Amino acid sequence: MSSEDRFRRIYADNFEALLAYASRRVEQPDDAADVVAETFLVAWRRSAHLPCDDEIRLWLYGVARRVLANHHRSVNRRERLGERLRQCLTAVYPPDPGSEVPQRLAVRAALRRLNDTDREMLLLTVWEGLPPREAAQVVGVSPAAARTRLSRARARLRELVGDDPDAPGHVLDVLAVPVPKEGR
Repeated sequence: MSSEDRFRRIYADNFEALLAYASRRVEQPDDAADVVAETFLVAWRRSAHLPCDDEIRLWLYGVARRVLANHHRSVNRRERLGERLRQCLTAVYPPDPGSEVPQRLAVRAALRRLNDTDREMLLLTVWEGLPPREAAQVVGVSPAAARTRLSRARARLRELVGDDPDAPGHVLDVLAVPVPKEGR
């Protein structure tokens, strides 16, 4: 029997078993087919040195096992590379600020409808990041009055803009900056 005929017989006798073996160890059926093809490619290249017929299936499983290990390593490398590329793209291409324009306009319109002190308290605490105690000094009111005004200003702004997290005018989407806590 020629080496080509022997290889054809080995292929016919072992293809289904190797495909089942690979299918149980990969996520995509196409990957299993690639593993089997690579396994038989190795067998073809080493056809002059293949073990005897009694040991060939175990030898093919061993080759398939190493091919699978290489496959899993390459999948992991691709995932890590993809993650690094996504991080780079996020840094290079930040989100489109134009998508926030309608919400920003709604918030600015609502801020104009607040009285001067309430608007200034919100702007100082949210946009400037001042604690209410420091904003009180800027506005010229007591810290207790500042906290009260700030609470009322937030409530009025929520009424004017809305507080539905899924709605386009959600206050927290546009004005969400953590307000520093202060002791009493």
